Amino acid sequence: MKKNVGSADKGIRIVLALVIAALYYFNVIEGTLAYVLMAFSLILLLTSFISFCPLYAPFGLSTCKKK
Repeated sequence: MKKNVGSADKGIRIVLALVIAALYYFNVIEGTLAYVLMAFSLILLLTSFISFCPLYAPFGLSTCKKK
């Protein structure tokens, strides 16, 4: 896997995941929407930790800095 997620993108993904987790923790979101958003936040965290987003690959997108 070639890395295609840059540091700014990672930061945004982590912040969004934390916001969703906080909304769930404080019962702002609940029910099916909460489960869908929590799954989405887990995907955001996973892709930020491995620095690869499968949705970027087919479109040739990359937020990594060029060498």
